[in-house]
Amino acid sequence: MLEQLIRQVEAGGVLTREQVREAVEGLVDERVPVETKAEFLAALARRGETVGEIAAFAEELRSRAVEPPLDPAWRRGRVILDVVGTGGDRAGTFNISTTVALVCAAAGVTVAKHGNRAVTSRAGSADVLEALGIPVQSPPAEAARSLERHGFAFLFAPLYHPAFRHIAPARKLCAERGQRTLFNYLGPLLNPVRPTAQLMGVARPELCGPMAQVLGSLGVERVAVVCGELPGTDPAQRVWVDELSPAGPTTVAVFGLARGESTAVWPRPARVRRALSLRDLQGGDAAANAAVVEAILQGRDRGPKRDAVLYNAAVALWVAGAASSVEEGWLLAERVLDEGHAARKLSELRRAGGGG
Repeated sequence: MLEQLIRQVEAGGVLTREQVREAVEGLVDERVPVETKAEFLAALARRGETVGEIAAFAEELRSRAVEPPLDPAWRRGRVILDVVGTGGDRAGTFNISTTVALVCAAAGVTVAKHGNRAVTSRAGSADVLEALGIPVQSPPAEAARSLERHGFAFLFAPLYHPAFRHIAPARKLCAERGQRTLFNYLGPLLNPVRPTAQLMGVARPELCGPMAQVLGSLGVERVAVVCGELPGTDPAQRVWVDELSPAGPTTVAVFGLARGESTAVWPRPARVRRALSLRDLQGGDAAANAAVVEAILQGRDRGPKRDAVLYNAAVALWVAGAASSVEEGWLLAERVLDEGHAARKLSELRRAGGGG
């Protein structure tokens, strides 16, 4: 079946929802050769995935995911937020979205953080949370309990998407050939909790609008998809990052936060007055980044990394409906850090996981 779909895609044909289902069945079938799976993914990437195809693949793969057993009565009417980036920008920033997720949880927002270990960076969200003493491989029942009791849970992607182990060799083969695939986009779309609000970072500004459309079509009610620009380590260089930039313009596409959909370029935030470059926001390995995250949450780091967290948290709190504007979100994030709420939330999550 994949061979037939490869021919259709190479001829410029767009896959129907039923054909996407057939493609997923082929991709997760261990009897299908890895080379065939890789060629299908490469053909799709060469032609360019449509918004409809990305949404259909996400829905099909999410339907196969293991779902945490949340109490329907607890969930009813509740905002559940995810803050996540696609990665792939190769900028080497510290774990901004992970820090923001913890700040939002400390502000009273329910946060279901879906993530994995490092792919293009030195430390993924799972690596850093583990270094902080927060459980990252909790089975579904424990994750549901943490979400309901503590307002935060980390959902380690391999535990919730077991079929991915049959796709991984094809993805690896594509990566070795320098070929991106559909799965570069899919990770942030596959949260098994099905969040109602999402702040998502992408590696290129032209992806903001399409990915906001995809999230909206998947039922996420309040969406912001962002790609920021930073001065590089060379002053003449500009770098794209999958976060809001505290030091340059950011392309922002929203869904459910205004009438219809809209994409705009936001200027550098006026609240950040210091000069910043990529070097100021770069991180290290999991232990080094965990130390940075802890220093920010405990109010000890008041430098440029805190600025990046405040800006991204401000937008995340606005997306979640915890703030009526980005300005109000910024003030709320400052209070959460300065009044010790973030430090207490970190301690609470460590105690809950037996991490100290």
